[in-house]
Amino acid sequence: MSTVYIVILTYIKPLEEVDAAIPAHVEWLKKGYAEGIFLASGRRIPRNGGVILAKCESLTSLEECLREDPFQTLKLATVEIIPFEPSMKTELLENVF
Repeated sequence: MSTVYIVILTYIKPLEEVDAAIPAHVEWLKKGYAEGIFLASGRRIPRNGGVILAKCESLTSLEECLREDPFQTLKLATVEIIPFEPSMKTELLENVF
């Protein structure tokens, strides 16, 4: 199996500033999905950031992609990347991994 990445975004600015950047962030996410990098994404609960499930060639290429996120360029959120290698999965994910 290949490496999958859990990307955890934590907001460091007020939600008003984050909300203003959401349209640009969503466009950036759509690009990541179109390129086959992102598998799932969404808001954290409580709403203090977001989570992205990603699969790409390398940690370096993921880091390059994340640098283009408006949340990063506008310094609205920090990023934590957790790589893991799935050892078990549901049949629903057979084609993903």
